[in-house]
Amino acid sequence: MRILVRFSGVLLAGQIVFSQTLPPGPGGDVLKSRCVICHDADIITSQQLSLTGWTNSINKMVRWGSQITPEEREILQPYLTANFGPKPAASHPTAQNQAPAPSAAEGTYKRACVVCHDADIIEQQKLSKTGWTRSVEKMMRWGASVTEAEKEPLVDYLAGRFPPR
Repeated sequence: MRILVRFSGVLLAGQIVFSQTLPPGPGGDVLKSRCVICHDADIITSQQLSLTGWTNSINKMVRWGSQITPEEREILQPYLTANFGPKPAASHPTAQNQAPAPSAAEGTYKRACVVCHDADIIEQQKLSKTGWTRSVEKMMRWGASVTEAEKEPLVDYLAGRFPPR
């Protein structure tokens, strides 16, 4: 019996050629040998997680059966953070082109959500308030910089802006 698995690469004479070039380094080798065997590289590289987020993600994968060794984790986690960590926050607008001041919740959304996720991914969720609460709490556990005081206003903002269909 032969099983074929789709992933971001092409199999040529027993050698995998990846469609996305990963930054060089030992972490890239671990990523290719342990992660890209199950996931498309772009799913991994688009996450933009903090070190805490990558650590939690790898912990989850290990719980689900990934064979990442402790030594490989020590190489992989900093590699992922350095190459696929959160984007730097956008600079503030100048006085000439300053937009109206956003609400605190909108500011939290831009600072803590859009820095790691493309806005269209968030907008497509269309969750209830309960669903947004679960999602925000999960992101907080994974290292999102949202305080307890910011959580409820952020959930209200998301539920109001991206409600269920």
